[in-house]
Amino acid sequence: MVSISSIFETLDKQCALIPFITAGDPDLLSTKKALKVLDTYGADIIELGLPYSDPLADGPIIQEASSRALQQGINLDKILDMVREVKPNIRAPIVLFTYYNPVLNLGVNNFINAISSAGIQGLLIPDLPIEESDYIISVCKLCNIEIVMLLAPTSSIERINKIIHKAPGCIYLVSTTGVTGQKSQLTSQLKNLTETIKKMTTKSIILGFGISNTEQIQEVKNWNVNGIVIGSAFVKRLANNSYEEGLIDVKDFCKNAKGAMQL
Repeated sequence: MVSISSIFETLDKQCALIPFITAGDPDLLSTKKALKVLDTYGADIIELGLPYSDPLADGPIIQEASSRALQQGINLDKILDMVREVKPNIRAPIVLFTYYNPVLNLGVNNFINAISSAGIQGLLIPDLPIEESDYIISVCKLCNIEIVMLLAPTSSIERINKIIHKAPGCIYLVSTTGVTGQKSQLTSQLKNLTETIKKMTTKSIILGFGISNTEQIQEVKNWNVNGIVIGSAFVKRLANNSYEEGLIDVKDFCKNAKGAMQL
């Protein structure tokens, strides 16, 4: 099974495309088909969001997608059953995006073992305190799950060093303060921060939160990052169209995003 870190090694200096979609929105069948579409049309890694009732890091588009999924009774067990079915047919590793509370509710060992047995290969917990991360990191390692650590643009150099030291693999740099969503522009401060972090570590850096169009992709890929996460733009395309139109729109946007990576 291909690991998260090995994807960046395979791509060498090319930037990885990492789409995000919310599991169960508009329904699990759409999610299953969207995973196949993304894998076929350029995704190197796929981030799959676990619907949660209080998604503090998410903007309105992903919050609404999470709410719609929860209203249908979508839960972790149903999502993992779907992943088990689709994973043998897709190449891209899947990273599960979840908040800390669902992990604690099920129990760290139970949660990590469950997602690993379903074929999930990575884990991202935006509200995981770095001070409480050691145990989760150790369990993930035993289960061949690569946990992705986050860095905020407001992080001090001391905290950046701490997170870099803790991170087992790649590091996710949040491109803006606040929540996820489509932003009109990215700042030069972020570019400078990316350069600073690259000087501090050889670990892969992925960047996300607010990247939504090919112009931004072309700008960010020149910052020497290893991957770009695009979330709200994909979620919106799935939600705002009929079943087949949504998948076609996701396919077209994925192809365009991948093309922008290669320019």
